[in-house]
Amino acid sequence: MNKEERTDETELEVKIYSIATSMTESIIFLDETDGTRILPIWIGPMEAQAIAIRLSGYPSPRPMTHDLLFSILKELGLTVEKVIITDIVDNTYYSTIRVTDKGGENLRDIDARPSDAVALAVRFGCPIYVSERVFEKAQVLSKPITEGEVLRFKQDLKNLKPTDIISQLFDTRRKDPGTDGEAEEGEENEGTEGEDEEDEQA
Repeated sequence: MNKEERTDETELEVKIYSIATSMTESIIFLDETDGTRILPIWIGPMEAQAIAIRLSGYPSPRPMTHDLLFSILKELGLTVEKVIITDIVDNTYYSTIRVTDKGGENLRDIDARPSDAVALAVRFGCPIYVSERVFEKAQVLSKPITEGEVLRFKQDLKNLKPTDIISQLFDTRRKDPGTDGEAEEGEENEGTEGEDEEDEQA
């Protein structure tokens, strides 16, 4: 699809490029399938683990929360058709899980955090989409992103805040003539999913 044809509602398919994680914070990188953008989203370490375990192919000894949700939906004859990261409001990401019956009917859109939506998507093997409005609002990276940059993310996560990490990466990319794309001046810091607020309310 040409850029001229896109609207805020346009859904663009992404793949999981990488997950950088530490004891307290994690980042999932979503790679635009038919484009040049990579979207980093900060998620909780438990959700990152749930995604990584499934991607690794090693089964959990006992069902984790997302495994349980997967089993419940399957037992009820339902499936996840796709998940969509729909918007960013007040630096918090929003997403939708589209659930259908086996015939592809009786559509239901369920509000969810992106990390939970992605954790279910990798279990159902369904596509993941990001709306164009999210790419427009978020601070994104341009492909190719090097393995060295991902490694730096993992190392920096141990000691730095998420805003420090993203700023450091963009500073590095501005100085490195061997990378594609530079961060535009005036871009805002990346948002998170709001796990801290949820934990405080729990």
